[in-house]
Amino acid sequence: MAKIHTPEELESFRKDLLSRKDPTRPCISICAGAGCIASGADEVIAAFKTEIENQDLQAKVDTKGTGCPGFCERGPVVVIYPEEICYLQVTAEDVPEIIEQTIKKKKVVERLLFEDPATGQKVVREPDIPFYKNQKRTLLCSNIKIDSKSIDDYLAIGGYSALNKALFDMTPVDVVGEVKKSNLRGRGGAGFPAGRKWEGSRNAEEKIKYVIVNADEGDPGAFMDRALLEGNPHSILEGLIIGGYAVGAQEGYIYVRQEYPLAVKNISLAIQQAEEYGFLGENILGSDFSFKVIVHQGAGAFVCGESTALMTALEGRVGEPRPKYIRSNIKGLWERPSVLNNVETWANVPLIINNGADWFAEVGTEGSKGTKIFSLVGKINNTGLVEVPMGISLREIIYDIGGGIPDGKKFKAVQTGGPSGGCIPEEKLDLKVGFDELTKAGSMMGSGGMIVMDEDTCMVDVARYFINFLTDESCGKCVPCREGLRQMHRILTNITQGKGRQGDLEILQELSETAIEASLCALGKSAPNPFLSTLRYFKEEYEAHIDEKRCPALSCKELIAFYIDPEKCSACGICRKKCPVDAIDGAKKTIHIIDQEKCTKCGTCLEVCPSKFAAVTKFSGEPVPPPIEEEKRTLTKKQKASVQ
Repeated sequence: MAKIHTPEELESFRKDLLSRKDPTRPCISICAGAGCIASGADEVIAAFKTEIENQDLQAKVDTKGTGCPGFCERGPVVVIYPEEICYLQVTAEDVPEIIEQTIKKKKVVERLLFEDPATGQKVVREPDIPFYKNQKRTLLCSNIKIDSKSIDDYLAIGGYSALNKALFDMTPVDVVGEVKKSNLRGRGGAGFPAGRKWEGSRNAEEKIKYVIVNADEGDPGAFMDRALLEGNPHSILEGLIIGGYAVGAQEGYIYVRQEYPLAVKNISLAIQQAEEYGFLGENILGSDFSFKVIVHQGAGAFVCGESTALMTALEGRVGEPRPKYIRSNIKGLWERPSVLNNVETWANVPLIINNGADWFAEVGTEGSKGTKIFSLVGKINNTGLVEVPMGISLREIIYDIGGGIPDGKKFKAVQTGGPSGGCIPEEKLDLKVGFDELTKAGSMMGSGGMIVMDEDTCMVDVARYFINFLTDESCGKCVPCREGLRQMHRILTNITQGKGRQGDLEILQELSETAIEASLCALGKSAPNPFLSTLRYFKEEYEAHIDEKRCPALSCKELIAFYIDPEKCSACGICRKKCPVDAIDGAKKTIHIIDQEKCTKCGTCLEVCPSKFAAVTKFSGEPVPPPIEEEKRTLTKKQKASVQ
């Protein structure tokens, strides 16, 4: 392909692309995101190509590997256009049947369809599946439609038209004004208005400026940015180029962690393609604007998600934050004005330029506009990526989209905002999702992690887990974060081990206040949130651990014990055979007992005990009943009959 030199050439090329596409021609889109690849998507893609070749259907059927459509729980996902037939958990062995039935005979393969648990009915079309139906997808909707490695596919859905509009129909000030008017707030965590940040850099006196994509996504369970980079890299690239034009930068950086090899590969390919087509380089589309993009791979330090630490790492130094006496949009990378936004923020920019600020701002709450992508994980039926309008309630996300809690368990809390976020209890389920609303509830939006917890989750241990994560990830530059978090983790660990003491909660609160007030960066300032939010909503659990040496959730290993009920034991011997440390004593027709000294509290006995007997019980804080006397260990007639 020759380089595109003018807007007219771009539109002519786009029209030519569309003229060669037959909208009635079958197209098999297979998710090739990292999650589906882990479930065997590569084998499925290879099987489709082989089967189509074997049946000589190359001229009649298209196939493409796409980005993540979100329903990770049911991957690999296959969608067949134009009918939008959606097949879930597809294997290579299913491919011949799909080709024979769906492609050749126009019939659906019933067993691969989604079954609505509420109605028991099969759902054929992707948009009709409740997981998708209850979302509002403006960013993720293209992932399953385009080949993530094809710039032509991106151009066919209107790609780079926003860049064309910005360069030739708008001044840089107009672009900044449109983003500012849309009230797009940064999706990376802080929620700072993007337009104001851009305006600060635009007005800075220094001539050399930079725009940066923060793709250092380090939150446990979060993969929103990865999915966008893998599935639609040109959307982020187009947003970055527009941002460079708006603030007067001629150089951009994409900081992505090394743990995302597919994302690195796809964005690097997108940059190469954009250079070949003339969307990057000198005099883009014949304009006076020139721009280049460099990919920098981070080493995986969580603290490098913080803006100044990221910029320090880009400069080739240890990724540590620095004081923000002057904001980084005025003095950032190499002491020059630098606009840093995360992947999702940049991906929204082309949509705002094409559709207008009013279009974007009509969705959401007063302070939070547009849609937001969350990674919905944990104790939830439908795990995956969800894109929802700001202002939707947590209840709608968890139950209407997520399908509720598995195994009939009760919802307990949802943790939002990553490791530095907070835990929101059941009574707050109708809380509307927005930057300000989540902050008032003691949590935060963060980059979009959403971890659902059920009744078996110990909230004290949850706080201990996240404080431990943040302790490990602290760069150690400032004492309130380095030492404060270490002491918080020590005290929380003691509490979960039954070593908690009166006054521990007061000490934890004092350490939290110090970290919030005196830490150098946002990691330390927000780190106490997991403790403070769980103390706010689940104080009784802390008191039970400290005062009664009891874990109400029966989760903390040091505070639980397992016991075999002699009236329910059938002497089937399964628990004795499966116990990894031989802590169970028993023989045929003899009631089994657990040696509490040997027991490591792994829970295997509880897991393997047949449900019809349910003889194994878990205790916490209560004295474990003494072992049954030896002469009474013989099974009764009733117990013997139950075995039969």
